[in-house]
Amino acid sequence: MGEQRVTIEIRDGVADVRMNRPDKLNALDNAMFAGLVGAAEQLAADPSVRAVVLSGEGRAFCAGLDMASFQAMRDAGPREEGSVRSLGKREGGSIANFGQRAAYGWTELPVPVIAAVHGHALGGGFQVALGADIRIVAPDAKLSVLEIRWGLVPDMTGTQMLPKLVPLDVAKELTWTGRIISGEEAVRLGLATRLSDDPRRDALELASAIARQNPHAIRAGKSLLNQSGTVSAAQQLLDESKEMGALISSPNQVEAVTAYMEQREPVFTDPK
Repeated sequence: MGEQRVTIEIRDGVADVRMNRPDKLNALDNAMFAGLVGAAEQLAADPSVRAVVLSGEGRAFCAGLDMASFQAMRDAGPREEGSVRSLGKREGGSIANFGQRAAYGWTELPVPVIAAVHGHALGGGFQVALGADIRIVAPDAKLSVLEIRWGLVPDMTGTQMLPKLVPLDVAKELTWTGRIISGEEAVRLGLATRLSDDPRRDALELASAIARQNPHAIRAGKSLLNQSGTVSAAQQLLDESKEMGALISSPNQVEAVTAYMEQREPVFTDPK
């Protein structure tokens, strides 16, 4: 997958996904884009996966678009095939183009995704992290909506995700200045969930705790929370009722109650 730009190890329902180009700070080239998209697709089709941790090998989470790819984009003609511009293609009925799916694929994944961010998370790398449900960051991590440096706008779902996390004026200020913020400021602003001196360790620990819960309830919770604000209040409340109706008295819900009463770990069945 993507020349092993992205590795996946699944254990006890937790998928440990790592961008694997440490010599280039996990910068995004075409192979990395393909690896991220392929990883999200693979995990979406695996019912045994209950939570995902997304991180980067080496000294950084992801330093953004690879400069060689940026040069190819600059030099390519408007219709040149095989260049980084092919990332703009929309395929298979997806609302996102191929480049956007490297970030949006984690939002679409039916299970929780936790980004463990250390070192640099810049430009496209920052947007990949925004695609996760939860971001655990190192205090000294460096994050930025960096596209304005190149005279561009964030185009990997950043303009959708930023205003969901921070006030609109903050999203605009970050987009228009491209200033780099620390992990500490990211938490203060609401761009990250919490700090950690070892983000991957704590992300794996959190994912493991999530994986021990009723997987049907976890998936339903992600779906409901993701659609909140995008549908009417009436639709949201109706969908809540439908999800609750499907969960109550289901085998996994009964097992959750029984295990709690018996003071033991529950044994859940994976979704089909």
